[in-house]
Amino acid sequence: MNDKETEEMKTALPGTEEEAEAEAREEKANGASFPDLLTVSPSPHLRNSDSTRTVMTEVIIALIPALVWGIITFGLRALTVTIISVVACVGFEALAQLALRRPITVSDMSAALTGLFIALNMPVSAPLWIPVVASFFAVVVVKQVFGGIGKNIVNPAMAARVFVMLSWAGQMTKFTAAGARYPFFGDVAGGYDAVATATPLAALKSGNVPEASLFDMFTGKIGGCIGEVSTLLLLLGGVYLLVRRIISWHIPVAYLGTVAVLTYAFPKTGDAVSFMLYELMAGGLMLGAFFMATDYTTSPISPVGRIVYGIGCGALTVLIRYFGGYPEGTSFAILIMNLLVWYLDSAFKPRWFGASTLKKREREKKKAEKAEKA
Repeated sequence: MNDKETEEMKTALPGTEEEAEAEAREEKANGASFPDLLTVSPSPHLRNSDSTRTVMTEVIIALIPALVWGIITFGLRALTVTIISVVACVGFEALAQLALRRPITVSDMSAALTGLFIALNMPVSAPLWIPVVASFFAVVVVKQVFGGIGKNIVNPAMAARVFVMLSWAGQMTKFTAAGARYPFFGDVAGGYDAVATATPLAALKSGNVPEASLFDMFTGKIGGCIGEVSTLLLLLGGVYLLVRRIISWHIPVAYLGTVAVLTYAFPKTGDAVSFMLYELMAGGLMLGAFFMATDYTTSPISPVGRIVYGIGCGALTVLIRYFGGYPEGTSFAILIMNLLVWYLDSAFKPRWFGASTLKKREREKKKAEKAEKA
């Protein structure tokens, strides 16, 4: 076929290039276009309008009631600690990204949330330089050195809390009674109406019943860290995240359920139910279960993996509380399980669509090949 015949055939056939271009120009002129719903594009096909900024903002909103209660309970110094922590985290993140020649992403609110977590995990009596050190460790050492958001292997705020608690145990374990007041700024060594107090968790550690009632534990009329004292408000914040679908139920339920079962089965006091409830509401368990253990980067992606992860967190928390050197085990438990997330993701990979059918065909093919050889 010569070139002339080829050109004649193109002209005779419907749907030639010239005809397609003419139709496209006509559709464009008439304002018609292919529906977006039917447009085929590469995966992923499921899209969501949520961004890092919106997710972080939702978590901050869920934590505001606990923060406000901490300020009411411990005074304006709690607000000072929070402001210093947040500003330090945002500043260190910007400086680290500048030094590493990365885009500055402080507007995504992740650094601000890390600062808020650090403040909520601080006793109000802590010297004001400790939140700054904790912020540097969380943002620079744990997060930016490993590549930034989404690449850290452990929760930055949890790692920072453990770091400063091990480094300055005296300052980090001096808790304040509810209603006491420290100065807005300045030294907190003495001379104020703030009173150091033993937390309910310390009493449970020694096998004694805390002086605080279960109602005081639930509402937050106890001593402790700024954001850990009110079980009620932390539960409300956790429910808010569940309703907004920021987190799933798997980790909190598995975590708290494991702690409940173990403390009920092996109580240190006579009343197993009361001991279980005290253990659930004491320390940073509620804050850890709903807000810290559910961090996207450092928790498994599959539902089964999340349940196993939550069970591991709960079991380690009870083990450390019972036999460890510190009354609190939540921080250590979450960090240990963070290090095992890769293995959980590998062990509990979600089955992709059609996998079972493909494996069945492969088995049948192997059987047929063996039969032919026989």
